[in-house]
Amino acid sequence: MTIRVLVVDDQYLIRAGIVGLLQATDGMTVVGEAGDGEEAVAEAARLRPDVILMDIRMPRMNGIDAAQRILDADADDTEGAGPPPRILMLTTFDLDEYVYRALRAGASGFILKDTGPKRLLAAVAAVAGGDALFAPSVTRRLVEAFTRTSAPGEPGGRRPEIEQLTARETEVLRLAGTGRSNAEIAERLFISEATVKTHLNRTMAKLDLTSRAQVVVLAYETGLVAPGGGPYAP
Repeated sequence: MTIRVLVVDDQYLIRAGIVGLLQATDGMTVVGEAGDGEEAVAEAARLRPDVILMDIRMPRMNGIDAAQRILDADADDTEGAGPPPRILMLTTFDLDEYVYRALRAGASGFILKDTGPKRLLAAVAAVAGGDALFAPSVTRRLVEAFTRTSAPGEPGGRRPEIEQLTARETEVLRLAGTGRSNAEIAERLFISEATVKTHLNRTMAKLDLTSRAQVVVLAYETGLVAPGGGPYAP
């Protein structure tokens, strides 16, 4: 199956380089380009890509607002046009002030603009497959930094929806919040990866989450994971 990608960046040379790389890769194709957030929203609705590789800082409409609008429009789609696109944000700095907002908006992850070609392609493939693209250490460092400054609630304050989770779902949510992969969670809990995926999917449905990145953010916001100190003791 070919991964259909929409590339969004206001810098033509960067956009052209990414497009050329993707077009030269088996299993990937670029279905469109956009130079700002407003164009991205229009092209996403028209082209229905699998993955949107989108810059954060752009004129007219930034990438975060565009991502939010794209995902909101997809959620409101009553014709069942297919699954929502996976949005992979491009940023210059790994602790860009917008990254946390991007995760909360529903983006599947972020990647630095100076990332090598092999890693970029792997990230697009991972996001297309439904995974969060960043490694656990990057996830923890990123979310810890932004929950200290941007999270709306204090650590330990749980949203009411958390209470509807089963004990196993809560544990899977907690471990996913530390950045562990499904395989690592399965090994930790002595269950299969398929069972982990089932628990995680049910948890996301109950909590109205659309991406693995949002799972990580929620785990920090609700106190299931402590910034800087790993999971809170039960």
